[in-house]
Amino acid sequence: MQGVWSQIWRKYADYKYNKFERFAVWEMIEPYRRPKTFTTLITIYVAAFYTGVVGAAVTEQIYKEKFWEEHPGKTVPLMKPVFYRGPWRVYRGEAIASDASSSQ
Repeated sequence: MQGVWSQIWRKYADYKYNKFERFAVWEMIEPYRRPKTFTTLITIYVAAFYTGVVGAAVTEQIYKEKFWEEHPGKTVPLMKPVFYRGPWRVYRGEAIASDASSSQ
């Protein structure tokens, strides 16, 4: 029985030593590895940005066409921001009256 326990302890000691050795080697190599690339993340951000730009352009064009159908030949007023509910200023042109004041 004594021999079995000594074999078990020996295997356990070898396992611990090999595990330490494996991690020690990787920790020494880690500073020399290439950093992870941001190419995928940047590609997703660029695609999302341009999707938003195209979506905004299409939305504005639909707004203009709808306005021209109802008021042919008139200047199209500025389109109210869709996702922004707070106050907003316009320096060149007139802002559209808010929906909150027209619905009351």
